[in-house]
Amino acid sequence: MYDNIFEQEIRGLRRRRESDPNCTVADIEGVLQHLYIMDGADWYGRGDVQDTTMAATIAAYEYFIADWKAKAAGVLKD
Repeated sequence: MYDNIFEQEIRGLRRRRESDPNCTVADIEGVLQHLYIMDGADWYGRGDVQDTTMAATIAAYEYFIADWKAKAAGVLKD
């Protein structure tokens, strides 16, 4: 489940970046900040499925941002 969600999020982020010329790494970082807030607001408990979904989503955003920055810095190639 985790891997499927992670890959789905990565595909969605790639599509967004490819189709929206105005999309910036700062935009994606803003969404990630929102996800961190949502993750910390688990007052009543989401349950295992939602916790896994949130963890995989956050990990995908973190990975995507790190990959984007590394490519921009010339550390990684496309």
